[in-house]
Amino acid sequence: MDDSETDFNLKVVMVNFKQCLNEKEEILMDHYLSGWWGLVKFLNSLGAIFTFISKDVVAKLQIMERLRSSPHGEHYASLQSMVAYEVGHQLVDLQRRSRHPDSGCRTVLRLHRALRWLQLFLEGLRTSPENAHTSTLCTDSYNASLAAYHPWVVRRAVTVAFYALPTRKVFLEAMKVGPPEQAIAMLDEALPFLERVYDIVQKLYAEHALLDLP
Repeated sequence: MDDSETDFNLKVVMVNFKQCLNEKEEILMDHYLSGWWGLVKFLNSLGAIFTFISKDVVAKLQIMERLRSSPHGEHYASLQSMVAYEVGHQLVDLQRRSRHPDSGCRTVLRLHRALRWLQLFLEGLRTSPENAHTSTLCTDSYNASLAAYHPWVVRRAVTVAFYALPTRKVFLEAMKVGPPEQAIAMLDEALPFLERVYDIVQKLYAEHALLDLP
């Protein structure tokens, strides 16, 4: 459910991404989407600079929630069951967008790429010194992830906008878990779950040749 207007809390995001992996390391869709709604709150708390990413993420989350609540929703209980269902029933446009422009596989791929950017950026916040420039951290994370999928005009506008980012201390305080030291400790605990989820999706999509869907 879209509750992106309420306050962000890193602990809640961590719990959802932790719970989205079952004992078979299948990614449970409901917890995956809930974790993402939490990350949307984080993006929204940082102001208009991140609107270009936040709005796109929200649109993708809404697509996935419609699929999950559709008559075929049981096939979207996990990412693994979604891939098996859509690939097995030829519900994915592999070469160009045509009959299935908003397939679950394509939609999750876009979320997957955005998760990589956020993961890298949060890792940069965690490991950087107090005087680190968040604009540099964010630009480096963006260039290593989402930039490859954006046209030059968008890349240029985004990297210029990053220069207006708040300080590292402001970012850490926005996580709503206490002083910066506590935010760092929470990131220590949370980021391995984000990384594990990312790695599982990356492997699943690579196995089915889905990493370059149009």
